[in-house]
Formats: sequence, C-alpha cells, structure tokens
Amino acid sequence: MLSVLVMARTGVVTVPFGHRSELVLGRSLDSDVTIADERASRIHAKLVVDEGRVWVVDLGSSNGTRLGAQRLTPRAPARLDADDMLVIGATAVVVHSTSSPAGATADEIERARAILRARIDAGDIDSESRIELDAIARPPGWDDPRQGGATLLDCGVMARFAPVIERIAASPISVLLLGETGVGKEVLARTLHARSPRARAPMLCVSCAALSEPLLESELFGHERGAFTGAAYTKPGLLESAEGGTVFLDEVSELPLATQAKLLRVLEVREVRRVGGLRPIPIDVRFIAATHRDLLGDAGEGRFRADLYFRLNGVSLTLPPLRERADEIEPLARWFVEQACRDARRLQAPAFSPEAMSILTAYGWPGNVRELRNVVERAVLLCSGGAITPADLVWDAARVVAPPRRPREIDREPPPTRRLPERASDRAERAAKAIDADERDRVIDALRRCAGNQTQAAKLLGVTRRQLIARIERLKLRRPRKDVA
Repeated sequence: MLSVLVMARTGVVTVPFGHRSELVLGRSLDSDVTIADERASRIHAKLVVDEGRVWVVDLGSSNGTRLGAQRLTPRAPARLDADDMLVIGATAVVVHSTSSPAGATADEIERARAILRARIDAGDIDSESRIELDAIARPPGWDDPRQGGATLLDCGVMARFAPVIERIAASPISVLLLGETGVGKEVLARTLHARSPRARAPMLCVSCAALSEPLLESELFGHERGAFTGAAYTKPGLLESAEGGTVFLDEVSELPLATQAKLLRVLEVREVRRVGGLRPIPIDVRFIAATHRDLLGDAGEGRFRADLYFRLNGVSLTLPPLRERADEIEPLARWFVEQACRDARRLQAPAFSPEAMSILTAYGWPGNVRELRNVVERAVLLCSGGAITPADLVWDAARVVAPPRRPREIDREPPPTRRLPERASDRAERAAKAIDADERDRVIDALRRCAGNQTQAAKLLGVTRRQLIARIERLKLRRPRKDVA
C-alpha cells in the first residue's frame, strides 16, 4: 500500500493513495494532500502512480519543487525512486510503502527523518529551508512523544481523524469537540494546535467547570488594578495572553450565561475588555471548545446560548467512546506502556500476555482513554516480569480483574432477575420531570440573585422577560410582584 508521508514543523501526517492513481499537493484545503506552508502554491504539484512507478509533476508552482538537489522543471514528470524526497518550502514529502492501513509506523517515520538528515548533510537542501527542515529531522527529544516527536495520530491511533485534522488545522475556524469524558478531546485539541500555523504561539487551556463565575471572568478577560477587592495590579486575561495562538475551552457547557454573553461578543468582534477597563483590546486567537453535553439541546432549554453555540461550532468533531474503538485499545495500551516506562526510567518495556490483552479489549471502559491509561500505568509499576499478566491489571486497590471465566462456571450462577422493560412514555415523563425540576431551581435562583427583579433575572438566564414570565407560570411559581401586598 502506497502512502504519502508529509513532515513539517507542525507534525507528521500520512495520506494513503487508496485506489487513486493521482494525488494533488498544495496549500489549498481542496488538495488531496494539504501543505500548510506559506511557500507552497495553492495547487503546487501532483504525484502519479503508473505501472507501480511513482512520478512527480510540478504544476507551475511559484517557489518550485525540489527533488534532492534538483529543482524540477514545471509540467515535466520526474521519477521518484526509493529514498527520494520532495521538498516544498520547509515541508518534506516521501512516498513510502506501508502495511499499516492506519498510517505510518514509528519506524517508517524515523526512516523518513533519516532520509531528510542525509539530504541535509549532503547539501541537497537550499539554505532558506535548511534550518526549519533540520529542526524536523533532528527535533530536540523527538523520540519523546510529548516533546515534539511522533503523536498518537502518527502511530495510527484515531487515524480516522488524521485527514480532516490536517485540513482544519490550517484554518482559523473555531472547532467544537464533542464526546464523553476521557475520550481524548484535549489530546485532539493539542494536536490541532500543534499542526496549525499557530503552533509557535501559546495554547492556553481553560477549565470552565473548575472556576467560579467572578474568577472565570477575570481569568478569561483580565482585570484592571482596583477593579474589585483584591485587584492590586493589572492582570491580562488568558484571551490576551494567547495572542496569535489557541484558547481551549474545556467543558464550555459549564460557562455561566452572563459569561457566555461576553464570550459571544469576543467571538464576534475579536476584542476583549478587561474587568474594570474602558478600552477594548484587539486579539487574534483561535477557539477550540469541548464538552460532553448536548449543547444544542441545552440551548433549546435555555441552559446555553444558541448564538454562542453556532459561533463555536465552526466545525464539530465527535470522538466516539473507547468501547466503540476496540481496534485502538491495543495500540493505545502499548503506547501508554512506553510512556510509563520512560517516566519510571525503566529500560525494557514489558509486553502484554495474551490473557491480559484479552481482558483489556473485552472491557467496556466507562472512563474511556483516561481510565485505560491509569490501568496500564499501574500495571507497569506492578509488573515484575517481562510481561503484563491479568494479576497486574488493577482497577483500584480492592479490585483486580481476573481472566474470563469458563462457560461451566458461568452456568452455575443464578439467572439474573428479570425486569419488565420501561415504557417509552414512562421514560419521557421521568425526563420531563427532571428537566422541570432543574429549570425551576435555575429560575428561583435567578430571581433570588436579582432580588425579585424579573427583567434582570431574565437577562441573567439569557431569555426575554416575557419568556421568563411564561416559565414562571408553567412551573406554577408565584411572581415576585404578587408577593407585595
């Protein structure tokens, strides 16, 4: 299977040929292989497979395409042999044969880097691109995945997202990541940032659920000296500090409605106003938000602003839970073993016994990738031999997962208690009562915080005064003005 391996300062990506005989390379997002490099033309070159041989054709690019020390003649096909490498600006491209449908393996990536190092040492790379390409070929700590080397995507994990990530990363569009807790939303957000043109600028993460409303506003937008009690100095907010980079809003559904309105304004005009400040400050940041909740459903129930949802949802990616990605459990587990051994300064990484791997792949993983990582790290610490066995798979201090029991042992168990299936009408009625109870609490809290002022309470809830009155009547609450005799 032929694939194109692209190495740039933002990372490494593999694009398979599949059943196609041609792949177009260029800066355009419509290209088959997107080259996120300002020196690349929108439609730069194309790769052609003909009778098992690979040819490259420069499509009249502005800055040219190099094959070794040679600059290709536009429109003239040139043959690519083994160990040949294309250079487009500060991006290196290798066509390689791989048996992995998920993408290049770590060995294949290292081989490509070795080819690039050889080309640099031979003087085949022009001086303009040499420094950046040398950083790709010899990044500091490149064999450490957390220090600029191969990522989970490069190793085939979540490879289904690789093509779309490369396209999205090159754009400043806002991204909304959806999925259960622990599926890897922050990992995907960091990958998007690392492979974007903003990679050299900071990426700042904000846990919207971990900060109270007053503190969250100050953290996001900053404050001026004397803006409130304890504000002894001027403090720039995170949105300012991430200038030119990325802001990751984790659990964005937990933002208070008042803060949502201010964030919406920032997204619309790209300006922030510090707490207590009078002057708007322009910002250039890319927003990535994540949540495990149904934001559109929350918007319909008044818990999240619909206009903010549509602003954040430039592109949405839903990460399936680990139980639906069973093929990724084994490579993920091996990846975490390597990480744990590196952290523990253990020279030889233990393998998984067949029984232990069978347990891992059969488990439901309610805690998703985060739970898998914890289990594997504990197993590495507990493992005393050359292989991780079922006895090493400790979920907590009191529970060790045993190998699957034989059928005759299962047959001895008493049959499970049968329960009548719940009717759909009962489920709907229970859900409606839960929603009403939650809405009732929020309306009462808003009225209490606004001392019974219905107009202010409506603003706090992000609805109109008429909608608030309708909710009060539907929930059979007494309107505050009726309490005054």
